[in-house]
Amino acid sequence: MPDTSGTVRGWVLPAIAGAASVAFGAGLGELTAAIVAPASSPFVVVGSLLIDLAPSWAKDAAIALFGTADKAALLIGIGLVLVAVAGAAGVLEARRPPWGRVLVGLIGVVGAVAAATRANATMLAVVPSAVAAIGAVLALQFLVRRLPAGRGAPDEGGVTPAGRGAPGEGGRVSRPDAPSADPEALAPRPTNGIDRRRFLGWAGGAAVLGALAAFGGYALQAGTRAVTAIRDSITLPRAATSATVPASAELGIDGLTSVITPNTEFYRIDTALAVPAVDPATWSLRIHGLVDREVTLTWDELLALPLEESVTTLACVSNEVGGDLIGNAVWLGYPIRELLARATPSADADMVLSRSVDGFTASTPLTVLQDDRNAILAVGMNGEPLPAEHGFPVRMVVPGLYGYVSATKWVVDLEVTRFDAASAYWTDRGWSERGPIKLQSRIDVPRQGQQVTAGDVVIAGVAWHQHVGIAGVEVQLDDSDWRAATLATAISDDTWVQWHYEWADAPSGTHTVRVRAISADGEVQTAERVGVVPDGATGLHDRTFDVS
Repeated sequence: MPDTSGTVRGWVLPAIAGAASVAFGAGLGELTAAIVAPASSPFVVVGSLLIDLAPSWAKDAAIALFGTADKAALLIGIGLVLVAVAGAAGVLEARRPPWGRVLVGLIGVVGAVAAATRANATMLAVVPSAVAAIGAVLALQFLVRRLPAGRGAPDEGGVTPAGRGAPGEGGRVSRPDAPSADPEALAPRPTNGIDRRRFLGWAGGAAVLGALAAFGGYALQAGTRAVTAIRDSITLPRAATSATVPASAELGIDGLTSVITPNTEFYRIDTALAVPAVDPATWSLRIHGLVDREVTLTWDELLALPLEESVTTLACVSNEVGGDLIGNAVWLGYPIRELLARATPSADADMVLSRSVDGFTASTPLTVLQDDRNAILAVGMNGEPLPAEHGFPVRMVVPGLYGYVSATKWVVDLEVTRFDAASAYWTDRGWSERGPIKLQSRIDVPRQGQQVTAGDVVIAGVAWHQHVGIAGVEVQLDDSDWRAATLATAISDDTWVQWHYEWADAPSGTHTVRVRAISADGEVQTAERVGVVPDGATGLHDRTFDVS
């Protein structure tokens, strides 16, 4: 068998030292964050910085590839990259000290910069990343000094250790054919197994301590759990105006998306890597800017207002043709137009810049928030307080606009301003300013590639054009003429509507069906394929299936 001891000593064990050291430091950082700065977890702040710095095409690719699991994928990716860099730092420290420690320190600097530049960062924000870096540097130095060295083999500096069968202190080399009192002196000796086991014990111990520290940090996140408990204990007031969902809005077709999306199935796309924990007792909303008077609203004051129920379909601008980044819910809230009326915006204002507790911003046309649509500060979703990941305690819901310019979660600030004076998170990254939702439709049944039995085949899906409404839906079978589908009862112009078409005596074979919607104002959905950037995708959705 080949002798792999040199490889093990050369990079495997040093890489283990690096990975264990960074695991130890990362755990200390997470524990420190839980104690002094819960919003400054090294993983979270670095991930949030990457989200902010990533170009639009990278965000689109992540959403297209991972959907609502994009944040979990990012955290896993950060962890894998960190392990690789940590391993490299261990090898570098063993061969060229102190450059491995320098590399680990730079990782800490990145974390500290990311923490310091987050919205609402405090003086303590850099502490968790600093502690993580210091802990990792010290652990790396400790472990590398305890790397086992093999006798009779080159050490990390490439110099053969002094000893039997090795160059002596004077630099003389023993002749291989010279007699020796100890015949084993000239034979290569493997790395000492006991030393290796001892080293692995130290490295494993460092990694375990890091894991325990991270777990301790999680256990100390009592604030988040306290807010969860507060949310669970809230009983929302009865709506002054209730929404009605007619029974005929639901077609009851197997495989067709339900007309009301359950909270657990509602899509989530936002920039918050860690869900903010906002205590309603400390929440307030400030309305200011180009107004005659500033308005501040607390949680208790908001709940004391005559809240209204409304049904609104929300859609993400990153939703591809036929995609599922869309959902429909019954919302409970208070009209934003009424609050703006208190503040009295100036005549030259044309935009409201909404801000989340974590610093996210969205630019919404002022006229949209002042007209008769159900643009609300929402506190409830499908009969319960907003879920944390959907904006608890308060978020914006605005019919007719993509979420990136309207649906601010964890909202705390509304600044009345102008489009030529301020910009928002996504508009700074190349997306359009106003984001009206485009006319779209989707096929849910049959599924792509599904085999169905010959005879009558049901084709069904949903169509939407929020705050305009759907007048009709048509399907096209194998490039034939367009045929009218049957609509379910629409809840309102602000929601999607289900549709279905029964294809009688569908022949055997492979077939393709396309769908297009017609809006209430007579617009016919375009067949032109356009990507999501800068203001939403267009094109016709199709499905191919087999009849047998």
